[in-house]
Amino acid sequence: MAGTFYPRDPRVLRGEVERFLAEVPARGGRRPKALVVPHAGYVYSGPVAAHAYARLRAAGPPVERVVLLGPAHRVAVAGLALPEVGRFETPLGDVPIDAAAAERALRLPQVTRSDHAHLLEHSLEVQLPFLQAVLGSSFTLVPLAVGLASPDDVAGVLQALWGGPETLVVVSTDLSHYLPYAEARALDRRTAGQVLALDALGLHRDQACGRTPLQGLLLEARRRGLTAELLDLRSSGDTAGGPDEVVGYGAFALHEPAGAEEVEPGERRRRGRIVTGLARRALESLFGGPAPEAPDEPWLAERRACFVSLHAGGRLRGCVGAIEPRGPLAAEIVRCSRAAATEDGRFAPLTREELEEGIDLEVSVLGPAEPLPAADEAEALARLRPGVDGLVLAADGRSAVFIPAMWAQLPDPRDFLAQLRRKAGLPPGWLPGTRLLRFGAERYEEERS
Repeated sequence: MAGTFYPRDPRVLRGEVERFLAEVPARGGRRPKALVVPHAGYVYSGPVAAHAYARLRAAGPPVERVVLLGPAHRVAVAGLALPEVGRFETPLGDVPIDAAAAERALRLPQVTRSDHAHLLEHSLEVQLPFLQAVLGSSFTLVPLAVGLASPDDVAGVLQALWGGPETLVVVSTDLSHYLPYAEARALDRRTAGQVLALDALGLHRDQACGRTPLQGLLLEARRRGLTAELLDLRSSGDTAGGPDEVVGYGAFALHEPAGAEEVEPGERRRRGRIVTGLARRALESLFGGPAPEAPDEPWLAERRACFVSLHAGGRLRGCVGAIEPRGPLAAEIVRCSRAAATEDGRFAPLTREELEEGIDLEVSVLGPAEPLPAADEAEALARLRPGVDGLVLAADGRSAVFIPAMWAQLPDPRDFLAQLRRKAGLPPGWLPGTRLLRFGAERYEEERS
């Protein structure tokens, strides 16, 4: 596709890709596990795709392998097809096929090999210059052309190749095709809502040419507890085409839960004793106890936000925290513990007698906060994950936060949102301009002796 979908000259190509990436506004957040990107000619979809690829420049372990899936446009394919060749080539250089990962995928009955399926397939090829620009030359590729397959077939392949932070999943798909601008925009907004809700089976054929690989990703994402983020949603009518017949383009990032790295149950229990012990000593230091000292643990030196909750007789006695970390986790635990005892405006400061009579405490260590786009309350309720999501709600200059532990007291999502609005001092009902952020949390309760 060099010279048609993207420039053939390597200097021109690199310059064009870098220009697209440079035009993406800087944004925080962690590097995603998966991307959904469009695959039209760069003049049409390049600015949208750049919003996804720019997120790969966030801090994190190096990406060593890219599992790339896209629809087979030109050749009938039974299942998913890997190429027979050992490398792909673009004007920016070679990209080697990951032979070991390919052999692992080929053990599945739905995966075959076919150079013919890849020879003229643009949906995969056009992603490579972007990947080369942001990842350099150190990654390998597992390119899969998806043909007559089911979403479960795709999810099964992803499950086999998922790996850890060294593996990135990229699904290539455009959205609506050849509709008038306004009609396309309405349909693409609906599609974006379904992607954000990880609603794989609700997608119809006219919503995405890469529907099947997209559905497979959404199935596996839901199974693993990922969250989806909309980065850009436009069409050829916004970039380089007329308004009469447009093609829709969306860029999405999918994130694994905070703390998705595997922690053995024994290690989690040990960490729980450390953080709750540190919180307990912080409370005791308010009444003459020694200053709390954190053990030398690398994870306590990470910049992580937390909330500390105090209970007396089963009732809340104080809860203070922050969404954004202000320093190392150990310092945050000490700061929030003391603040929960003395600065929660709903309660009088904790007394020595109360502490001696018995105060239960728990520490919630937060993951990064990510936008939860919602046009109205119905959409917010559809995307909210009861028991999992902590939530920040902001509207009309006011804001409030509930950590995931609040689901124990407010298990109904409607009540959860209503009480969060009430905490923010807002009237009942959804206000225009309401913004939501969600986050995960590792919850540690103090063990009874």
